[in-house]
Amino acid sequence: MNLLQSNSSNVSLLLFFGTLGMLLLTIGLILFIIFHQRKVIRYQVRMQEMEADQQKLLLRASIKLQEEERQRIAADLHDDAGPLLATARLYLTENLVNQDKAQQLQSIYNAKQIIDETIQLIRNISHSLMPPTLKNFGLESAITDFFQKINGSGSLNVNCRFYDYRTRLKPEKELIVYRIVQELVNNILKHSNASFVHLTQHNNEDEMIIRLHHDGRGITQDDFNKLNKSNVGLGLKNIKSRLKVMHGDILFEQDPSQSFFKVSIDVPKDEDEK
Repeated sequence: MNLLQSNSSNVSLLLFFGTLGMLLLTIGLILFIIFHQRKVIRYQVRMQEMEADQQKLLLRASIKLQEEERQRIAADLHDDAGPLLATARLYLTENLVNQDKAQQLQSIYNAKQIIDETIQLIRNISHSLMPPTLKNFGLESAITDFFQKINGSGSLNVNCRFYDYRTRLKPEKELIVYRIVQELVNNILKHSNASFVHLTQHNNEDEMIIRLHHDGRGITQDDFNKLNKSNVGLGLKNIKSRLKVMHGDILFEQDPSQSFFKVSIDVPKDEDEK
C-alpha cells in the first residue's frame, strides 16, 4: 500500500513539474514572440524614418536643382537679354522720326542686329533646357552628338553604341536619361582621371538598359548609397531623384578584374514604348 502511495505521489510530482515546465516554456515562448515583435516593429519604424529622411534629401536635391536652373535662366535673361533689348530700344526711340533717312536706316539696322542677337541668346537658353538634337532625332543622336563634342576637346576618348533603339521613349523620359548620362560623364571627367568611356544600350522586353564603362576611379553601389544619405554629392542625389520620377534603377559596380568601373541604368518601358 505504501509503495502504491509512493508511486502515485511520484507520478503527481512528475505531472506537476511537467505541467509547470510546459507552462514556463509557453510563457517564455510568448514573451519571446512579444519581444521579437517589438524589435521588428522598432526596426520597421526605424526603416520608415530612414526612408522618410532619404525622401527629404532627394526632394531637397530636386528642389535645389530646379532652383539653380531658374536662377541661371533668370541671370541669363537679366544680364544678357535685358541689356541687349534696352540697347535696341535706344535705337528705336522717338528721336528716330527726327533723324534723316540714312540715320533712320542705320538705327533700324543696328536695332535689328541686336534683336537677332537676343533671339539667338534666348534660343541657346531654350536649347540648354531641351537640346534640339534630342527633341528632333532622339536619345541616340543626342548622346552621340554629346560624345562627339567631348572627343573634339581631346580630353577623353568616348564612344557609344545603341544596339536596338528602334522605338523612342517618351520625350520627358528621354530628357531624364540624357541628363543622367550627362551628369555621369561629367563626374567621370571631373573626378575619375579616366582615359576612356564606353556607353552601350540594350533592350529587354520591359526595360531599356544603358551601361557606362570607364577605366578611371569610380564608386560602388555602397558608395552611392552612402553619398545619397550625406550632405554631399548633389549631382548623385539629382540622378536618384530623376530616376525616381521614371521608376528607374541604377547600379554602380567595379569589375572583378578591378580594371574598370561600370554603371548600369535600367529604364522601365511603358506599353507604347515596347
